[in-house]
Amino acid sequence: MTETPATAAKPVLELLIAAPRGFCAGVDRAIRIVELAIEKHGAPVYVRHEIVHNKFVVDTLRAKGAVFVEELDEVPDGAPVVFSAHGVPKSVPANAQARGLDYLDATCPLVSKVHRQAERLVAAGRHIVFIGHEGHPEVIGTFGQVPAGSMTLIEDVADAEAFAPADPNNLAFLTQTTLSVDDTAEVVRTLQRRFPAMQAPRGEDICYATSNRQAAVKAIAGACDAVLVIGAPNSSNSVRLVEVAQREGVRAALIQRAADLDWAFLDGIGTLGITAGASAPELLVRELVDLLATRFDVTEREEETTRETIAFKLPRALEQAA
Repeated sequence: MTETPATAAKPVLELLIAAPRGFCAGVDRAIRIVELAIEKHGAPVYVRHEIVHNKFVVDTLRAKGAVFVEELDEVPDGAPVVFSAHGVPKSVPANAQARGLDYLDATCPLVSKVHRQAERLVAAGRHIVFIGHEGHPEVIGTFGQVPAGSMTLIEDVADAEAFAPADPNNLAFLTQTTLSVDDTAEVVRTLQRRFPAMQAPRGEDICYATSNRQAAVKAIAGACDAVLVIGAPNSSNSVRLVEVAQREGVRAALIQRAADLDWAFLDGIGTLGITAGASAPELLVRELVDLLATRFDVTEREEETTRETIAFKLPRALEQAA
């Protein structure tokens, strides 16, 4: 009997799913702040910038009553407003206060820690070398914590080699929290070779979630023919996961939703690695697995490299609402 397409056996595809993946504590907290603000104030609640870099999350919150704007002057007088998890310059809450706006700051506590370090270093008279990506909201927010001219942005090794400070013996460095661990280490080594007196941060600036997700991708990469990362193209930590997989010698791609999958990417693939950036919810991982099961005989295995138990407190103004 000849098999028809309906009865033909599906090709086998093994899924190796990285853990940790997806939402981190800072993202969980930021989303909850918006949800509780809507419960407390009613819709609309304005949010300056995407609360986190994920279209699905933003669209879900928009459906609940969040209105996303890029600048504070788009927020009507008297309306509640939330600042995104990436952090904002000091001028933003100052302007909100001057206008009498009821605002909540959803900045990730680990980003806030970098902000406080920047303030202390500048107060101590040091010039800060900040390793990060130009134009990223976290970088803009961190630069906005200190006077203009007191920080210099370094993006890569070439920048580190070209940097010519006025006082090489009075430097300190900080980093964006969502960078590639390996790339950043290379930049730091370059800076420390050139400026041995440069002061390092009190603790690692690259956040635990970024480091953990990159380590999890490294752990599965060697057993995979390709890796798919679920996340937004403007999500720094998600883009870094693609780069980490590629650095391990594996073909990798970034998709926002299962519907974005290019089936040709899976040609010749027997084992597919899957992970998700820190701003991508787990249901998007399940959505992808379900879609793959329509064309493949799927088996899945989770590879856990560490277990995350961190949780961050909500702002006091929302503790009772929670």
